[in-house]
Order: sequence, then structure tokens, then C-alpha cells
Amino acid sequence: MNTSRPAVGKYPVENDTVLEQTIARWVPESIRTLKAYHVPPADGLLKLDAMESPYELTDDMQQKWLNELGKVSVNRYPDPSCRVLKESMKKVFSIPESAGVMLGNGSDELIQIIVMLVAAPGRKILAPVPTFSMYEIISAAMGCDFIGVPLKPDFSLDTEKMLSEIRAHQPACVFLSYPNNPTGNCFDEAMIDEVIKSAPGLVVLDEAYFAFCQRSFMDKLDFYPNLVILRTMSKSGLAGLRLGMLMARPMWVEQLEKLRLPYNINILTQTSALFYLDNYRLLQSQSEQILQERVWLESKLRELTGLLVFKSNANFILVKVNDSSQFVFDQLMLEGVLIRNLHQSGTLLENCLRITVSTREQNLVFLDAFRRVLAAV
Repeated sequence: MNTSRPAVGKYPVENDTVLEQTIARWVPESIRTLKAYHVPPADGLLKLDAMESPYELTDDMQQKWLNELGKVSVNRYPDPSCRVLKESMKKVFSIPESAGVMLGNGSDELIQIIVMLVAAPGRKILAPVPTFSMYEIISAAMGCDFIGVPLKPDFSLDTEKMLSEIRAHQPACVFLSYPNNPTGNCFDEAMIDEVIKSAPGLVVLDEAYFAFCQRSFMDKLDFYPNLVILRTMSKSGLAGLRLGMLMARPMWVEQLEKLRLPYNINILTQTSALFYLDNYRLLQSQSEQILQERVWLESKLRELTGLLVFKSNANFILVKVNDSSQFVFDQLMLEGVLIRNLHQSGTLLENCLRITVSTREQNLVFLDAFRRVLAAV
């Protein structure tokens, strides 16, 4: 019997074929055909692609934060239910006492848990498009069919079409980004009410950009039993913490908690979030500054030729260029500025770019570079 083993490090090229066949056998086609959520490297660039806050803590506040972190016992597991943090959130965000709260490692994890809860063969997940791409990616990963309902040319909700598709597909869950990402607009409240009342399953209002529009369905949680609201701390200046919030009827939260991994919110995140919530006025003031800059930047962009600027209720601005958005994106990269190219040929996002609103200094750097690039198109 030949018991010899191949030398470590040897990998016959022909094994790639075997590997491809194994992947094809065990990985569902719905996942193999997906494109992963791409985050480009940003080293050395002015980063205006991910709706992050440009503001950091002052030296004094940073020292106070570090002092709080120094009290943490990292040898112990964190509070699995985040009791103290949830109580603080209920006060700061005026969450109804009757609502259940669940926290996630970013709102992405909460979206995943929601879809996991209702996923089954043949189940449908529905959302207006274009919207946050993770709704479709997670739906496909969970084996659900994603139904995208096109928005109107002005990015408003096509209510008649939405209601028709809800009747036809009976979706287990409907996602509505409010304001919508990447278009930046808030859908009409009455139209959202119609969707919630017509949906047979859950309706998730993703209020990730609440800090910049102050519009919410939080006060309707008691009125609609199928309503779920998502929030995140990421857009308010804490993207690095990865902390998302889910609010719904307690009976829904009870079911969702069964799928949440234990200790998903680490002790450093819990401690940091509590510190920021105790000083939440600082985050609010930063959001207010971003709002002022958004108004200013929108006005400056509207002065440029060859550009269509869409009204925004978020901390980013969507624009459409007359020529190749890829060329503009590439040239801005050469200028040291990173924004997001959302171009999808033949869709509402054709030749569209998304710009995160930053400080006046950084906005001026972007504008100077943008003017030079547009002049070269």
C-alpha cells in the first residue's frame, strides 16, 4: 500500500477543476452568481464614498472615553442582552416603552437576522429599487427571491406598482430605506402607510439616516403590528463601533432574538456607545454641521454645468453626469478624492455618482477637483 503523502506546499494546477466542481456542487447558484459588497481601499485619499462622519473627538473628550474603556474587564464576556445600553437608547431616541429592542453588529446583521427569520423555499423579499444593495444580497444568501420594484424617474415610490407586486408575490418582508440610499430622498409618508397596511408580512423601515432628516415612523410602532424600525450609530459618527438598533413589537423581537448570536455586541462597543449616548448632544451638533454643509454643497454643485443634482435628506448627495461616470470617478481618484460610482447601464442610476458631505475644508477640496475633472470631460 502506498502511504506516501504529497509534499506540503505542492498544489497541482489540475486540482482547481476539482475545486470548482466541489464549489458548484455545494454552493447554491444564487450565491455563486452574487457580487460581494465591494469596499475599495482609501489609503491616502479624501474619503467621501461611505457616508461616514468627518468629525473625531476632541482631545479632552477622547481622554474621557479612553478612561471609560480603561475600566472594562476584557477577560469577561459582555452583557449578552445589553440591558444598560438599551435603557440609555430608549431615553435618547424616544423609543416607546412598549417596543422591544434588539442590537446588532451594525444594521447589516439585523437585516440578515430579519431575513433569516422569514426565509423558506419560495419566500419573497420585496423592496423598491434602487436601494441599499444588502437587502438583495442577504435575501439571495438566505435562499429567498428578491423582488425589486422600480422607483419613478424622480425616485419617488411607485405606490400603485408596489401594492400590485405585494398582492402578486405576498412577500414575507418589505424593506423601505427612509431616506432611501442611494437616492437620498424620503418617500411620501402616506404611501408608506399604504405599503405597511397592504403587506402580509414584515415591513422594515430602515432609518439609517434619521439624524439628517428627523423623520421617523417610531411613533407608529404601537399602531402597526408588522412594522420594524432599524437605526444605526454609524451615520452619526460611530461607524467604527458597528452598532445597529432594531425596534418592533416584543413578540417579533422574541422570535428574532432566537437567531441572534450570543455576545454579538462586544464590551468595548457597549462601553463606547454608552459614553457617546451620555454625550449625545455632541453627535447632534456634528450632524447639524453636516446638514448646513449639505445645503451649501448642493448649491455649489447646482452651479456646475453638465450635472444633475438630486435633492437629499441624508448626509450624501446624488448627482448625474452627462458623460461617463466611470471617467469622472477615475479622474477624481487621480486627484486624490474617492466618491462612489453607482452607474448601472439602463437604470435610474446610469452615470450617477454619490458624494458624502464632509467638512467645509474637505468639501472645498472635492469641489476644486470636481470642477477640474468636469472641465476635462
